Amino acid sequence: MNIKLSTKVKGHYLAVMHQFDRKLFEALTPKFPPVEIKAFTGSQKGDQVHIRFKVPPYFDWISDIVEHGSNEKEAWFIDEGNTLPFPLKYWRHRHIVQKIDENYSLIIDDITFKTSNALLDRMIHPAMLMAFKPRKKIYRDYFGI
Repeated sequence: MNIKLSTKVKGHYLAVMHQFDRKLFEALTPKFPPVEIKAFTGSQKGDQVHIRFKVPPYFDWISDIVEHGSNEKEAWFIDEGNTLPFPLKYWRHRHIVQKIDENYSLIIDDITFKTSNALLDRMIHPAMLMAFKPRKKIYRDYFGI
């Protein structure tokens, strides 16, 4: 299944991408269920993000940054899950910041996930969408518009 959200923000695309750091990650972390950030080493290839859900059964979610880059039109990094909470079996999140002009950018969250079967994918899709949709407001508040 795929979720793709786009948010226009103020700032040059490279400056916006440079701010994908722990501070922004903390702002983007959902308030419910509560999570603990166990590790955040950055947004470049080889970095890792590790969160633990602070409600039983205390699932860990560990994603590795497997790619990052930029060109004259966009900057990006990709995280892939290596330890995922039930029922997820696959996770790939492309974080893309596209240049609109010198003063504005478009942040794109392009998420692909899978569970053990397509029916379950469709069943949890609305919950996943609701978990990521608040990012639009957080991005606008964080970067301005």
